[in-house]
Amino acid sequence: MWTTLRILNLSLLVLFPIAWFAPLMRAAMLPIFGMDEISVISGLQSLWGSDVFLALIVTTFAIFAPQLKTIGLALVHFDLLKAKTLPVLGYLSKLAMADIFLIALYVVVVKGAGHVTVEGGWRLYLFTGCVLASILISTLTAKTLRS
Repeated sequence: MWTTLRILNLSLLVLFPIAWFAPLMRAAMLPIFGMDEISVISGLQSLWGSDVFLALIVTTFAIFAPQLKTIGLALVHFDLLKAKTLPVLGYLSKLAMADIFLIALYVVVVKGAGHVTVEGGWRLYLFTGCVLASILISTLTAKTLRS
């Protein structure tokens, strides 16, 4: 079980960066125009030019929180970090889930604006799956350490 948790957790170190560059959503001002694909990285590039505060929030939620949690869990798995840190790592998962909430909120707001077409991309599902897998790995890690 321990080896499986280690492998699954380490795979998240690869899957999270893929999710940053994958299409988050496709958007167009009117249905007659072509759809532009938006990824976390392209969105962050736009945000840094227009709204630095929001760019910092999204960078924290989408990039730093999931990676820090995954690295922290790896350190726990290889006995380089004490298991007492698991609750703190759990808070990092909640921050990553906030990113998913923000994305869903943006899609709803933009769709409500009219004359805009927005479709969710496969990154949204990949990132959501990664975050949920990370939460499951944390839970199983805590249970394994208790037994």
